[in-house]
Amino acid sequence: MATKRKYDDGCATAHALDLVGERWALLIARELLFGPKRFTDLRTGMPGASPNVLSHRLRELEDVGVVRRRKLPPPAAAWVYELTEWGHELEPVITALGRWGGRSPSLRHDAAISVDSLMLALKTLFDPERAAGFTADLVLRLGEDSFKVQLSADRIWILRGELDHPHAVIETDPATLNALIWSGRGLSEAIESGDLRLTGSRERVERFLGLFPLPEPAVVA
Repeated sequence: MATKRKYDDGCATAHALDLVGERWALLIARELLFGPKRFTDLRTGMPGASPNVLSHRLRELEDVGVVRRRKLPPPAAAWVYELTEWGHELEPVITALGRWGGRSPSLRHDAAISVDSLMLALKTLFDPERAAGFTADLVLRLGEDSFKVQLSADRIWILRGELDHPHAVIETDPATLNALIWSGRGLSEAIESGDLRLTGSRERVERFLGLFPLPEPAVVA
């Protein structure tokens, strides 16, 4: 029976890879950065991971203290997975890795992307200089997922949930939002095609869509 590979190295970086370096481990952490999820929700965010592999990886992350499993109180009464306090410290590691990977000339910006991955990309690529003097309270509804996005003092906050009085509400899907921000798709065309529904301030939404420039591709020759 195959055993988990170990580096057997006293370096803390090597030890970190022992903990979260197996395939899908960091993506599980990515999917949990915005809050707890059921196993089925994790499967939706990582369709390439088989149920057996995902279960095995979750058990490993539980064993080392990165993830915990708990039961929600009634009426939900469902079992969910969530990051521990120490597990949440992986966020800057994941965003830094995403920023580095974003410079790859071979990255496909038109490839499928999970809802949580898209939200994390917004936090990663947010440009404070472009947002100077801009304030907005927005709600993004992406299928069954809703996020409140607040911009103020050149900073961005993204959390799951709704806002009582947002400046605008955007209802769309991850692929459309991805194309609007990074592939040059026009907002008017997305609205006219029915791929996006906007209520509230269109001006604020147009400004919002331009706050996430892609990094310069790395020179690899």
